[in-house]
Amino acid sequence: MKKFIYLISAALLLAGCNYLNVEESGSVYEREDMYKTYSNIQKMLTNIYGYIPGKDIYDVGSALRECGCDDAEFGDPSSSVQRYNNGNWSSVSTVDTKWSLYNAIRCTWEFLESMETADISIYHYDAKYNQYMEHLKYYPYEARLLKAYFLFELARRYGDIPVPMKMLSIEEANSIEKTPFNDVIDYIVEECDVCIANLPENYLSMLDAEHGRVTKGFAMAVKAKALLYAASPLFNESGDAAKWQKAAQAAQDLIDSRLYSLDPTLFAASATSEDKWYLSSEVIMHLVRSTSQGLEKYNFPLRFTEGARTSMSGSYPTQNLVDAFQTLGGYDITLTADGWQTEDPNFDVTRPYEGRDPRFARAILANGMTFKGSEIETFVGGADYSATRADLGTPTGYYLRKHIQELTSFTPEASTEYRHSWIVYRYAEALLTYAEAANEYFHDPDKTDGTLKMSARQAINQIRANAGMPDIEVTGYDAFKQAVQREWRVEFAFEDHRFWDIRRWKIGPATQTQIDGVQILKVGEKFEYSRQMVESRTWAERMYLYPIPQSELFCNTNLMPQNPGW
Repeated sequence: MKKFIYLISAALLLAGCNYLNVEESGSVYEREDMYKTYSNIQKMLTNIYGYIPGKDIYDVGSALRECGCDDAEFGDPSSSVQRYNNGNWSSVSTVDTKWSLYNAIRCTWEFLESMETADISIYHYDAKYNQYMEHLKYYPYEARLLKAYFLFELARRYGDIPVPMKMLSIEEANSIEKTPFNDVIDYIVEECDVCIANLPENYLSMLDAEHGRVTKGFAMAVKAKALLYAASPLFNESGDAAKWQKAAQAAQDLIDSRLYSLDPTLFAASATSEDKWYLSSEVIMHLVRSTSQGLEKYNFPLRFTEGARTSMSGSYPTQNLVDAFQTLGGYDITLTADGWQTEDPNFDVTRPYEGRDPRFARAILANGMTFKGSEIETFVGGADYSATRADLGTPTGYYLRKHIQELTSFTPEASTEYRHSWIVYRYAEALLTYAEAANEYFHDPDKTDGTLKMSARQAINQIRANAGMPDIEVTGYDAFKQAVQREWRVEFAFEDHRFWDIRRWKIGPATQTQIDGVQILKVGEKFEYSRQMVESRTWAERMYLYPIPQSELFCNTNLMPQNPGW
């Protein structure tokens, strides 16, 4: 089967310049043979799951996508992820091109069409036959939901996109036209509604009791996420309030399902042991990667890599992000050229990384924190300080902590590595989607009606309480909107939200032009902190959407016009 998948993948790449056209040639099996056994059908569907995008960008050294926005800086200044920041990307020189998801969509249509005639009745007397049939009835809906999710990933990158409604021939693929963004969202919502009605809540009582397959809850999540984007300023220029109402309602449906709940321990173990997020009541969909040391190799402070890191890399949090984390008392705190500024009367500015929002320590490793039994030293001259990028250390004064498996060891005689998981969607996102959408719909954080029965404030404060933070008390639409945007940033730091939120909110000019870090001087037994510019960045209006790859436009002129500005 591994050989079969490899050959099919090769065929996808060689079939033509347009990712929409592929052929199923090169297989060591006939197509119909793959749908005569439960095992092969399962493998065909599992292959489609393999296309779900991760949170990092593999073609640029596994940089987290936050390195393309104001939350992080990538260690290697020559990496292609820097094109997001210097403006040197185009339809010819792309970054994170996901037009290749049309491979996944074509595989999905092939699967759906083949499943219409799939027949494993020759195994009727197999002891597991009834269990096979119970699971197989969900497979078409799993595939349809995956297709809807792939279309969402394409639409949020490119806007108007083609929506194949069957397995296309080469000629059809090279002539298909784009579907307007709002119509794409309507189609995604329709598919999600069908899947909500037909998918199970989980697979624990079924054959193999599998984790990681899409469920009713994930169908509700994709619907809510798609509607949130459709309501956001990038795609809702007229400010149509009805779109916000739909997004709020979809989020409320997921909340009211009571299938999930917030988990205060969700990230508590990720820094010390292997991720087991699939056991959390909060996780709706996640991806499990194989065991590896790559994330730690490039993101540990250098002295803990035992010489394993030999090149500039790593995703380093910025001061811009650090300033988003309030004090434990709920006050804003900002680092200036003259030190820390806050109105919190109980905050000790000489110990600025203590007494902060607990989510800070779960996401970021800062000076004075304990890591692998040692104290982190990012002050000038400290053990983890970097005078230049060539030192293979942090250019911002901070290191990444979220996603990092602290027990990973690079000691030759005691090397260890762990599995890593990416959370695709968790329950907190439904609550924050509701808080944002309800505030935008009512223009009042405390208003409800007969349909939307929870206020925006009640929704966001559930997340805050789960994190150990006080309630949001600001009043008025505008102030609450800013609080919601900050909450998205800190709650989902390094979970692949900020990059997209900047775009859907259309706040690029205000956030993407300068990246800052911290300089720490040790004077006696005390530290002096000052803000330092790390990088000046370029932002242009065209960057709200990705450019359609020029190679695709050459194959199919019906994909014109190119996205604005490209």
